[in-house]
Amino acid sequence: MYFIYNFITFLASQIVKIIALFSPKMKLFVEGRKSVFSTLRNKINADDKTIWFHAASLGEYEQGLPVIEKIKEKFPLHKIVVTFFSPSGYEVRKNNTVADVTVYLPLDTKSNAKQFLELVHPELVFFIKYEYWPNYLNELKKRSQSIGIKTYLISGILRENQAFFKWYGGFYRNALKTFDYFFVQNESSKKLLQSIGFNNVKVSGDTRFDRVVSILERDNSLNFIEQFKDNKTTIVIGSSWPKDENLLIEYINNSSENIKFIIAPHNIKQEQIQELKNSIKKKTILFSEKENQNLSKFNVFIIDTIGILTKIYAYADIAYVGGGFGNPGVHNILEPATFGVPIIIGPNYSHFAEATALVNMEGCVSIQNQTQLNEALNILLQNEDERYEKGHICSTFIQMNKGASDIIMKHILNENLN
Repeated sequence: MYFIYNFITFLASQIVKIIALFSPKMKLFVEGRKSVFSTLRNKINADDKTIWFHAASLGEYEQGLPVIEKIKEKFPLHKIVVTFFSPSGYEVRKNNTVADVTVYLPLDTKSNAKQFLELVHPELVFFIKYEYWPNYLNELKKRSQSIGIKTYLISGILRENQAFFKWYGGFYRNALKTFDYFFVQNESSKKLLQSIGFNNVKVSGDTRFDRVVSILERDNSLNFIEQFKDNKTTIVIGSSWPKDENLLIEYINNSSENIKFIIAPHNIKQEQIQELKNSIKKKTILFSEKENQNLSKFNVFIIDTIGILTKIYAYADIAYVGGGFGNPGVHNILEPATFGVPIIIGPNYSHFAEATALVNMEGCVSIQNQTQLNEALNILLQNEDERYEKGHICSTFIQMNKGASDIIMKHILNENLN
């Protein structure tokens, strides 16, 4: 099985080079990895103490950030190394300030794993949520036996359809033996690990709740959003896809002049942004056009940039979070929830525990078609008490689920500082 895995990895590495000739995203994936080892040589000395965090993409990075920040505080003499697998994570957070070194993770080959770990030589390693790379884990296990590296999974989530729990999954189960401890999000993940012999596991919860709670402690003001809102009821549409937008455009075009809409699409390619703007009959402006404009005179504000959606949610009276008409489903609903905003989403949310919980608690409304969207928005717009109640459910849910980072840190500090 190990031979087959390595052959498939090698084959994939060649295929992505071909795809990169036609795909800008795959080009970033390939080109970004070419300088990883030289960057590590330049930024990490042989006598440096280091701690390594790996995130698949942007969501996992944000999920792990509360722990990264706490580790940085408790281990101030260590360099923090953060790796990403996906361009959508690395390209957005490559200039983050919490890490001393941020690079792509080289593909999971034996030689890459060995060279990477020789250069980084971490004392502590954290994999966030998932991504179990056998060659990296095997190399970490070897080094752990000689120099005592500790490896942890944080905010882990396991499902019974994963290879670990299948008859053919021995190769993958063996890789899990590298982890000194598993911090998982829920009881079902703990039971799955225990079913294959792993008892070094604790239900700590989801560190994303700590991340969004911390958002409330920072300055979330945006003067241009305040000017646009102009004290009017505002619906913020975050991470929308075309299927979401088709329904929302219909609603926007028939809405009252007293309602403001802010749209932050998932994809901000210029041609798609322009197509979205052209389909809206209301007075509409783009973020890139806002200079020297009286924004209060516009009904719709399209955010054709990244990185400010979280702050925009602070101005929402109602939030619609996109992705719920696609696969795997809805995007992050925790950010509007932490501000106490009632949320509307599409029908595909069952893979996301927080969305399922908030729908069941009635802080979040799931819709399947135009009629249901219209009804949900009209109820919330016409009934301020309904807005407040659903928003209160959302914010209370966030506060009740915080604390995962403290549970993880207590264990880490007991193991490594005592």
